[in-house]
Amino acid sequence: MSRNQTEQMFQDDLDYCYDAVQEVSRTFALTVAELDEPMSRDICVGYLLCRIADTVEDAGHIPPAEQRTLLDLYNRVLDPDDDATIAEFRAAVDEWIPESPNDDWEVVAQSPRVFRAFEGLDEDSRAAIRPPVRELVSGMAMFVERYAEQGGLRLQTFGELEEYCWYAAGTVGTLVTGLLSRNVDDSVGETLQNNARSFAMLLQLVNVSKDVATDFEEENNVYIPQELLDDQQLDTEDIREEDGEEFVPVIRRVVDRAEGYLDGAQTWLETMPEIRGNTLSAWAIPFLLAVGTLRELEERPEDVIEEGDVKVSRSEVTTLFAMFSGEDDPSVAELRSKIRQQPLDEY
Repeated sequence: MSRNQTEQMFQDDLDYCYDAVQEVSRTFALTVAELDEPMSRDICVGYLLCRIADTVEDAGHIPPAEQRTLLDLYNRVLDPDDDATIAEFRAAVDEWIPESPNDDWEVVAQSPRVFRAFEGLDEDSRAAIRPPVRELVSGMAMFVERYAEQGGLRLQTFGELEEYCWYAAGTVGTLVTGLLSRNVDDSVGETLQNNARSFAMLLQLVNVSKDVATDFEEENNVYIPQELLDDQQLDTEDIREEDGEEFVPVIRRVVDRAEGYLDGAQTWLETMPEIRGNTLSAWAIPFLLAVGTLRELEERPEDVIEEGDVKVSRSEVTTLFAMFSGEDDPSVAELRSKIRQQPLDEY
């Protein structure tokens, strides 16, 4: 294959990745769209590598033992010193791809294209992306095995919830930090590394708080720690049976834990350099949307159970994006304070 053909195949695969991320996560697609190259493609491809593993881990129709086998194989594919190939993974997962795959399973079906796009990135990018993705995959495999008999995750303690959140979302902060740290001085790199966990934990704990009913109904996973349910004399099945008011103290406990990561996440944002196509808006917007979601969760926590989701309004999202559309970025601290008090579109 000629160099031109190789470059065209890489571009075609990269174009596929940009289209795919729009389908599987419109929220994350907005982050990718806020970035410039080469950061945009690095984050897009890295995210889809994680999404493939996440889809396998969330699949209720795959027996836990088979999920573990698939995740272990996928982890080997990502290991540059292992002989496992993406073609082997694609063949192994084939029987579990639904006849009419949704957007997530379509990405799994196209995993060879995602992996080719990854292999087409520069060596430094691959070196920064691979470790956090492999950590995510191995962590998911461990949790699948831990709760194999239950057929779905049933986290027991706050410590276990934070362990899971790290594997599920720590990739974001670690991956971005890894892509940027080699281009900054040691003090900046150290601050980024010390606070990357806060950014990832904040976003994932907000997701856990707002998606309790959805995660249980659609994935048979319960991320709310059993110790919190026990404190309120609740059980897993109560998620579909109880009035939302019964879960208010539980939701508020998780929200309080998420809020403990706000300051560290803000420090990470304010330290992060805008190099390699990185932009403040790409990461500040999800941070501020998380702040707005925490506000909504505090105001109507019962809706997590009764409505199945809690989120900020589309109008507030539009207003927030407009704040970052000018030549100068607004103050993250000031926006955080305003959004915490009331919706940004109501000022």
